[in-house]
Amino acid sequence: MSGLKLFRYVAWAAVAVLACVAGALVYFQTTANENSGALIKPLAAIGGPFELVSGTGETVTDKTFAGKPTVMFFGFTYCPDVCPTTLSELQGWMAELGPDAEKLNYAFVSVDPERDTPDVMRDYVWAFDKRITPLTGSKEQVDAMLKAYRVYAKRVPLDDGDYTMDHSAAVYLMNENNEFVGTIAYGEAEETALAKLKRLIKNTAASS
Repeated sequence: MSGLKLFRYVAWAAVAVLACVAGALVYFQTTANENSGALIKPLAAIGGPFELVSGTGETVTDKTFAGKPTVMFFGFTYCPDVCPTTLSELQGWMAELGPDAEKLNYAFVSVDPERDTPDVMRDYVWAFDKRITPLTGSKEQVDAMLKAYRVYAKRVPLDDGDYTMDHSAAVYLMNENNEFVGTIAYGEAEETALAKLKRLIKNTAASS
């Protein structure tokens, strides 16, 4: 087995471990009488303040999204399958929500700021839906957000001298106070994903 293949196996194993930990956390925080669209109690350990740059070059912080829940995904524009698939699914969820889609914020955060400039992010993300805010920034800004949101991201060298990124594949659900309340797993059934989004909207309406 080559060193590169071994590195990739180790990296994916790390992703699996993080996913299991997150899954266990969600399970034990969920109350017994909630259905498949349930969200967990807000967790302060995941999330927090951030400052990044939008696809139009404007500064965006956690306060920019205040007042509405946020659906957030971390990825990169050179991603071969997970990111375009997730963005396409997000586009479909928004269409299914209809007018209620406007009650949520949407953000795609780069884990590869070296290549994902604001212009690159804008062209890539807005090809799916212009309601999704493309976010990038300096390496320091991005690293700080990844740490605060407990997002796994690892640069992996390729045989041709280029690189790709291994990263967390779940969609993060944050409430109107930017508190973590759950995830939508990669490849999760559309019915379950929509139930979670509707619950996120309903919970916000109930608390206002």
